[in-house]
Amino acid sequence: MPSSAEAHLRPTYPTAKLQQYLRTLSLPSTFPHHGFALDYNELRTLQQHHLSTYPFENLSLHYSTTHTVSLDTDALFEKFVEKGCGRGGYCMENNGFFGTVLRSMGYDVTSVGARVCEGIAGGDGSMFGSWFVLFHLISPQPAIANGLADGNAMRQVAYGQHHQHRRHKIHGRCWLRRIPQHTDPTQRLWLYQARDSDTSEWQTQYCFTETEFLPRDYEMMNFWTSQSRTSIFTQAILVAKMVMEEGRLVGSLTMFNGEAKRTVGKETVEKKCCADEEERVNVLREWFGVVLTTEERRGISGLVTELKG
Repeated sequence: MPSSAEAHLRPTYPTAKLQQYLRTLSLPSTFPHHGFALDYNELRTLQQHHLSTYPFENLSLHYSTTHTVSLDTDALFEKFVEKGCGRGGYCMENNGFFGTVLRSMGYDVTSVGARVCEGIAGGDGSMFGSWFVLFHLISPQPAIANGLADGNAMRQVAYGQHHQHRRHKIHGRCWLRRIPQHTDPTQRLWLYQARDSDTSEWQTQYCFTETEFLPRDYEMMNFWTSQSRTSIFTQAILVAKMVMEEGRLVGSLTMFNGEAKRTVGKETVEKKCCADEEERVNVLREWFGVVLTTEERRGISGLVTELKG
């Protein structure tokens, strides 16, 4: 057990591993590999290159022998970087890994919990789900006035099919508000909203707290998300990856069960419907760069997500 003096510490990656990760991102030649600026522009560049390199995906819950997800920092580094199979992870894997990277670089990172707005998935736009999204609040903190903060200064790596492909939104803001499910009228959470332009309507994406969540909190969140039969992550295959051209995010690749799409801006330019497992595994490799082993491919046999042709 850690001593009381060590209990607040979070794991970091040694310099060699940090530089190994940075080399996978095809970063601009001007991006430092040490002596980091620790500013918004550096963070934005790092985040965008991460999103276009490492997919959001829940494949470990379907294509594996264990159908489990580990949040151990060394296991995440092996999965994302060392195996070289194009793998990423779902929210708590992706954000847990990225948060450790940021701490290793010297950023002050506070991890908190977030709820997804049901309107993103076509539900009630005023209602929110349970705590199952990992957010990072990264210093320097955004300026806050009258309960309104610059949402561009609050960064979250990835959530899923309905969200990650929208990371190119150019305006963001955060409002300190009560949500409809609260029974206590004094309760407040930050609502993150985004929109594509000055004239489009704001869309609520998440709400989140400033209360720091501990690693054990995420273990509990991860257990339900990865094991419950009512969790979408156990009932569907979700993959999303940003597309970068000339240093800009221009589109996305997404997969929901057997349907894959290429999107540029808001336009779907290609669609592929997979009839069986062989087709889906090929699309994962050719579109997303995800390579599954024979053992991993066998893991989906008998699951509700298996494509039987």
